[in-house]
Amino acid sequence: MPPSYEHDYENLRLTANLGDYQAGVDSALQDIKNKRIISRLWAHDHTLWKPEPDEIENRLGWLDIVPRMRDDLSIIEDLTQEVISEGYTHALLLGMGGSSLAPEVFRKIFGVRAGYLDLKVLDSTDPDMVRAQAERLDPGKTLFIVSTKSGGTVETLSLYKYFFGLTSKSLGSSRAGDHFVAITDPGSRLAEEADRRGFRARFLNDSRIGGRFSALSYFGLVPAALIGVDTARLLERAEEVRNRCTPSAGHPRENPGASLGAILGKLAASGRDKLTFLTSSKIACFGDWLEQLIAESTGKEGKGLLPVVDEPRGEFSVYGNDRLFIRLEMGEESVPVPNAGGSAHPEVRIRFRDRYDIGGQIFLWEIAVAVAGERLGINPFDQPDVETAKQQARMMVALYEKSGRLPIDAPSKTRAETLDDFLGKVKPGDYIALLAYLKPSPETDTALQALRVKLRDRSRLAVTFGYGPRYLHSTGQLHKGDRGRGHFIVMTADNGEDVPIPKETGSDDSRLSFGILKMAQALGDEKALRGKGRHIIRLHLSSSPADDITTLTRMLT
Repeated sequence: MPPSYEHDYENLRLTANLGDYQAGVDSALQDIKNKRIISRLWAHDHTLWKPEPDEIENRLGWLDIVPRMRDDLSIIEDLTQEVISEGYTHALLLGMGGSSLAPEVFRKIFGVRAGYLDLKVLDSTDPDMVRAQAERLDPGKTLFIVSTKSGGTVETLSLYKYFFGLTSKSLGSSRAGDHFVAITDPGSRLAEEADRRGFRARFLNDSRIGGRFSALSYFGLVPAALIGVDTARLLERAEEVRNRCTPSAGHPRENPGASLGAILGKLAASGRDKLTFLTSSKIACFGDWLEQLIAESTGKEGKGLLPVVDEPRGEFSVYGNDRLFIRLEMGEESVPVPNAGGSAHPEVRIRFRDRYDIGGQIFLWEIAVAVAGERLGINPFDQPDVETAKQQARMMVALYEKSGRLPIDAPSKTRAETLDDFLGKVKPGDYIALLAYLKPSPETDTALQALRVKLRDRSRLAVTFGYGPRYLHSTGQLHKGDRGRGHFIVMTADNGEDVPIPKETGSDDSRLSFGILKMAQALGDEKALRGKGRHIIRLHLSSSPADDITTLTRMLT
């Protein structure tokens, strides 16, 4: 299939091979021009998406955050040099979703510059993960970054209370605050806590920026600076793309954000709603950030784009006609797309010059998702179904505190029988999601990927997987808000040694543990999915989940 769309946007090269879909995209771009979509976007016109301004007008601060953050880089740099000069060597970010994904991407892509802080991200309530970080770190040389927009995210605050207690016991309560930094919205519970406990710094973010659009704000740039990323250069790349996405770019075809958004919206409306990312190895982790941005922004009102990231490449025949391939390539590296002779799936190809282009790509995809939301007739800035799972998890916790146990049903069939029955209900155009409330590890990753491939090759469906509760802040909205074509396999397992969650900061009193919280979240999301009429099964595995998953994969014919 020859390129049907090819353009260089001053250091941003975007090529699309869309075949028969190109005419529809051209028509969409003309419609975007006629309706002045780009001008209205930059004018913060909420009627692009909905008649009412709720969760729109107060969520567009990301449009001008790049020039505003340039003025604040000196404050971030002062903090960075201060902690380095005092002998800090490590940083641990406590956050979920939009607060944790961009820092993790920056850490994986850029590494740690010599002399800067070795940053890790903890976005899990798995007790083994929590304990491993506690045993690894020296509190006297560690900066803890407590990162939450709302200031009340249960996972983040639970982690904060635990690590503040450890630091207080190690260094004394009067010194503990020096080892903590808060990134949150003004007036949040966390902002008040930072004042009360004497945190080293508070970074109060623009409250008009939603979590998944916050990568180029304090939420992303403070952690990036601590590991030695040249944040000024990162923002320069973002500014390059931003300038090409304004109304001054002219026809939407000359605007990369508008063009990409038109492609996403038109192909989704035509049934190509499984965005399958193929990436160069050096930027592979960027897919994790894109996954949240796309899924949580578009998966609502019976619509949605399903991002498929980190999927092992298969033969052409295992992919259905619901795929749109997105190739993200670094330098001269080429990532092949499955094809068969003259047949090919539609694809978009974007080339990075180097790793700092990640700044421009963040802004590009934010614009594209905003435009795609307009094309699909949805509000890309809210997340109406996320609260459902949180409410159910709170109910599970309340039941536990009242009775001392969680309401866990015993399985009635063998795992193999359950999975065979499950696969008997899938249809073309559906997708399968593996939701693993397990300890992340290389062994479990490998086992889940093998199961994922087996399920894909047998069903010819897109298969995704995510660790819980992390995915609740990423793809969880889409699972409950899309058109209901998802089939869900929840995996839980017995915990090893559990870790208590302090009832209050600085207290040893505890009525809940991380293991119980994690299981409550798994059961709560299961109930929320069932409440939405979704097809779901839960498999409870042993203390060696990777072995169980491997056995299960072998049983599948």
